[in-house]
Amino acid sequence: MPLLWMLLCLKRDHSRDNVDLVQRFPGLHVYGADDRIRGLTHKVVHGQEIKFGDINVRCLFTPCHTSGHMCYFVWEDGCPDAPALFSGDTLFVGGCGNFYEGTAEQMYKNLTETLGTLPKETKIFCGHEYTVRNLKFALKVEPDNEDVKEKLAWAKARDEDDIPTVPSSLEEEFTYNPFMRVQEEAVQKFTRKTDPVEVMRVLRKEKDNLKKKDQMPIPSILAFQLSLLSRSQPAKE
Repeated sequence: MPLLWMLLCLKRDHSRDNVDLVQRFPGLHVYGADDRIRGLTHKVVHGQEIKFGDINVRCLFTPCHTSGHMCYFVWEDGCPDAPALFSGDTLFVGGCGNFYEGTAEQMYKNLTETLGTLPKETKIFCGHEYTVRNLKFALKVEPDNEDVKEKLAWAKARDEDDIPTVPSSLEEEFTYNPFMRVQEEAVQKFTRKTDPVEVMRVLRKEKDNLKKKDQMPIPSILAFQLSLLSRSQPAKE
């Protein structure tokens, strides 16, 4: 069976080396939902299931962060372990992706219907680890939520010890992720909205505004990147 490379979305931070991999490994299969994915060999659609031996993969279309974003729900025949969701840039631990190419309506459907109805024990493997940052925002939204407080303290401790905070579980996300809790009274109170889609829209706007405040200014980012580049260069004799 040819080597397998599963893609979660088309962005370069997930798929920039596809072409090189395809060249290095003839017969490599690159799966994805968007024609813009470099090196794509097999385009998939929502609901499609792919089987590799005892491993089953169900493709779940979740447009919003990008218009062609696909998540992958994975389980193994005869295995007692919980199934896994590779959620890319749609669902993070304690948060969700930016609405770069989509709408609050789409993300609401993604989180509550497409992903939110999966088995509660499903393990969430996201494309980025923004756990501490996400939970700080979650605490701002729900300052009295004990699940948020406990998860944030746990994540900070893991972060200090350089230990991953991924995966979480779908069941856990419903207790502390504000984007999964848009029908909760406390979250609606924070957004001053009651319609769940509008709650989602306001949450994303508030999160984006908070992120802008935390971002380094462009000159500082460039200086930091240049310093990393210089460190990677071999010393001259």
